[in-house]
Amino acid sequence: MTVGPTRVVVADDQTVVREGIVMLLGLLPDIEVVGAAADGEEAVRLVAEQAPDVVLMDLRMPRCDGVEATRRIRAEHPGTEVVVLTTYADDDSLFPALQAGARGYLTKDAGAEEIARAVADVRSGAAGLSPQVQRRLLERLSGPAPAPRPAAEPAPAKPAALPDGLTAREAEVLALIAEGLSNAEIAERLFVSPATVKTHINNLFAKTAVRDRAQAVAYAFRHGLSSGS
Repeated sequence: MTVGPTRVVVADDQTVVREGIVMLLGLLPDIEVVGAAADGEEAVRLVAEQAPDVVLMDLRMPRCDGVEATRRIRAEHPGTEVVVLTTYADDDSLFPALQAGARGYLTKDAGAEEIARAVADVRSGAAGLSPQVQRRLLERLSGPAPAPRPAAEPAPAKPAALPDGLTAREAEVLALIAEGLSNAEIAERLFVSPATVKTHINNLFAKTAVRDRAQAVAYAFRHGLSSGS
C-alpha cells in the first residue's frame, strides 16, 4: 500500500517563526503543510478541518496554550499525533506536554533532519524525542536518592503497593523503559525472552493507560518508579 506524504499543521504564535517552520517543512520530501495556526484554538480548529497526520505544536501561545491544545486534539482527533516544538525543555513544560498526549518533543534548535525524523517516528507509532529531551528525562528519573532513615526509625513492614495494580516485574520493566533500554536489552538484563518482555510491556501499558514509551517514561516519573528500585 502506498503511503502519501505526511500532512502537517504548524502552530506557533510568532509569525516569523511560524512562517520559517512552514518554509523549512516545504523543502522536506514526504511532508505536506496543510495549515498554520497562531494559537492553540486555531490549531484545534485546523485539525478538525484538515485531519492532518501530525501537528508541530509550540507551547507558549495565547488563548489556548500548546498543552491544552494537545490534550484537546488527542481527545477529539486521536488520528492526529502531536510533536512539541518549543524553546523550553524544563520539567514544567516537558512532562505536562507528554502527559497531555504529545508523542514527540523537540527544541527549536532542532535541524530539518531531526524534525523530519520526529514527524516520521510519531506517524509510525514511535516516540519522537530529541536526544536532549531523552537525557533530561533520564536525569530527572535518576535524581539523587532519598536520605537514609534515622537508625531509630523502624522500616516499614512491607513495601508500598504499586500503582494501578502493577506487579513488581512490570514495575521493573517500566523502570528499564524509562532508562532507555530496548526490548532486547531489557530481556538480556532480566534474563528472560523478548517475548516475555513484550508481554510485560503490553500488560503494564494496559494497566497504566499509556500509549507509548514516551508516556511510560512520564508515568514512571509521576509515580516515583526508577531503575534500581
